[in-house]
Amino acid sequence: MKFLAVLASLVAYASAFAPSSKPAVTTAVSGAVDSMPGSIDFRRKEFFFDPLALSTTYEPFLPFFRESELRHGRTAMLAVVGMIVPDFVRIPGEAYSFEAVPNTVDAHNALISSSMTQLLLWISLWDTVVTCPAVAATMKGEREPGYYAWTTWKPQDADSYKYQVDSELLNGRLAMMACGGIFTQAVLTGKGFPFI
Repeated sequence: MKFLAVLASLVAYASAFAPSSKPAVTTAVSGAVDSMPGSIDFRRKEFFFDPLALSTTYEPFLPFFRESELRHGRTAMLAVVGMIVPDFVRIPGEAYSFEAVPNTVDAHNALISSSMTQLLLWISLWDTVVTCPAVAATMKGEREPGYYAWTTWKPQDADSYKYQVDSELLNGRLAMMACGGIFTQAVLTGKGFPFI
């Protein structure tokens, strides 16, 4: 057994110095990514961030990736509001009062057997009835990622619309990062807003 362990370590050591046949690394971003909105930074300058080369390796899945980014960004924006507002205002009902649930982060455990079940049911129904067909249509090219035909507040001007689309992506990315910080601080400190 010792012999095999020593042999394996010698082979690994020797292979570390052997020449490898790596493909050439390129910094060019796929043309499919160029046509998608959101390739900007917070200053609205062009910015491509793809360290894992997912845009070139899995190019057919780019619409799904964008749909997922929008969905998670929208959920994160709601989650940030949902972690801050209940520290100041609660909906009516004894189960939701400040006495029953003094800390927002404890609401999950306190409400798991009551309203959380309904929430899970309605989200599952939404995913089954709306999201799954929408993602399938996105993958076929029949709709833009994240588009649900809710155009009440859609700007009529093309430049304003592009600005709004980019803003939603940037705000969603920020909210996804903020959720990580908010939840971590809320659990570690046990305090509500401002979570310090």
